[in-house]
Amino acid sequence: MNIIIADTYEEMSRKAADVIADCLAGDPSCVLGLATGSTPIGLYAELVRDCEAGKISFADATTFNLDEYRGLDPQHDQSYRYFMQQNLFDHVDVDVARTHVPDGSNPDADAACAAYEEAIAREGGVDLQLLGLGHNGHIGFNEPCECFPVDTHVVELTESTIQANSRLFDSIDEVPREAYTMGIGTIMRAAKVLVVANGEGKAQIVRDAFFGPVTPQVPASVLQLHPDVTVIVDKEAGALIG
Repeated sequence: MNIIIADTYEEMSRKAADVIADCLAGDPSCVLGLATGSTPIGLYAELVRDCEAGKISFADATTFNLDEYRGLDPQHDQSYRYFMQQNLFDHVDVDVARTHVPDGSNPDADAACAAYEEAIAREGGVDLQLLGLGHNGHIGFNEPCECFPVDTHVVELTESTIQANSRLFDSIDEVPREAYTMGIGTIMRAAKVLVVANGEGKAQIVRDAFFGPVTPQVPASVLQLHPDVTVIVDKEAGALIG
């Protein structure tokens, strides 16, 4: 595991964008696993600038997002499909037909999750998976539990995750209670994993996830077992490991 502590959020974002840019440069038809949330917004902005400057291209790339709220239409302004369009897809030369987000509008959980796993398999798996890090150690929407879920599945969100996401909705009552998410097994099958985290509020979980015991109670801790993981944090998030 390669852990990089950047001085600022902006430096963290640039360094993380460089990892993704290198993947695109090495294989323009690579399969990228992408994440949502506030942390990757900066790195997506860097990738947009790189694309506009002609340094990188998404034209031949394929993308799969980690997760999506169950019950939200893709056009809903809090859906993760909408987030990706606003922060990346609408501003780069990606073929939208080759961008994938779990179908939160499909009420058939088994069908939606199976279809997503099959789509990833058809592309030969994910070459680089980007992850954020939840305050409770969740990656994607894999919440603390008694075992590591293997494949894409439906999950009931914990109260802490609902509270954390409520700032994005008009009221907490509007926050979906379930989501479709890649499983831990799906994530661990990626050839390379890139984790980003920032802010002092993430310092404890950064230490717990990457220097504590491997346990499904801290889902991100499983990444200690992956052969190729890069973790990039700002100095506040890395304060307890520096």
